[in-house]
Amino acid sequence: MDYRRMTAPCGLDCFNCPVYLARDNERLRAAVARTLNVPVEQVVCRGCREENGTIGLLGMTEPCNVYRCIQKKGLDFCCDCPDFPCDHLHPYADKAAERPHNTKVFNLCLIKKMGVEKWAETKARSVRDTYFRGQFKL
Repeated sequence: MDYRRMTAPCGLDCFNCPVYLARDNERLRAAVARTLNVPVEQVVCRGCREENGTIGLLGMTEPCNVYRCIQKKGLDFCCDCPDFPCDHLHPYADKAAERPHNTKVFNLCLIKKMGVEKWAETKARSVRDTYFRGQFKL
C-alpha cells in the first residue's frame, strides 16, 4: 500500500478509516451507513488525497482548509511546514467521540519522527484504537 498517498496531509490514517475500509466490505458499509444515518450508497471514500480533499460523506463540497494549504505550499504533510502546528490542526470537542480528528498532531509528530511507512505499519492502528477505546492515564 502507498501509505503516503493513503495518509491525509493532516495526519489522519485513511487506510484505517471504517468508511475507506467499507469500500470492499458490504457488512461494514451497512454498519457505517446506520451509524451515520445515511444511505448505504453514500458510504464511499477513496481517501483524502484521492478525493482531492473533499469528502462528500461529510457534506463537503470543496477541499478542507488543510488540504488547500498543503496544495498551495507544495508539501506532503503539515509536519513538513515551518508553521506546524497551526490553527488548521486545532483540536475540538465537537464530534471527538466519533471522529479521529484530535489525533492529527500526534500522528504528524510520529510521522516526522518515524517516517510515514514505519508509522503506518507500526503505530497508526494503535493510535486510532487507543483514541477510541483506551483509558486516559496520567
